[in-house]
Amino acid sequence: MGTSHLAHLQVGTTASPRALELFAAAAGAAGRRVVVGALVTDPAGRIYVQRRSLTRAVFPGCWDLVGGHVEPGESVLPALEREVREETGWALGVVGPVVEVLDWEASGVARSEVDFLVTVAGDLLRPRLEPDKHGEGRWLTAGELHVLLEGRKPDDRWVHDVVARGFALLGGFAR
Repeated sequence: MGTSHLAHLQVGTTASPRALELFAAAAGAAGRRVVVGALVTDPAGRIYVQRRSLTRAVFPGCWDLVGGHVEPGESVLPALEREVREETGWALGVVGPVVEVLDWEASGVARSEVDFLVTVAGDLLRPRLEPDKHGEGRWLTAGELHVLLEGRKPDDRWVHDVVARGFALLGGFAR
């Protein structure tokens, strides 16, 4: 099917429920697992990231976004809400613009991913990490983006570039 299903979502805009439904349906029809990601923001204009544990099969020890796979029978936004709660203990607040939408593959699994700028409710200083999945978390300023390149190959800039785009979109996102 190529990437035509990616056209349902546009970076920099808020996705409609219908567009998210079409994205997920088309990805499923193409045999791809749907992945959601949250670029969690705080009132200071920072973005939260977490380091994957060294035992993870995909991208061990690398900085990553909050998120994961949409479960069978689950829609995109409820999956985003669940992943934020499971990985941080926070409650999903406002879902803002789409920051990234792409197809990728790792460990033989084809995926279609959509990432959003979001706000959360809860103790922002004390996320509840899943220790078997993430060893640490931190809030980044735009000036600290270089941290996201730690543990990655020189050409592996995806998380860095998505978070940089998130910072660029923050100005128009009412937190």
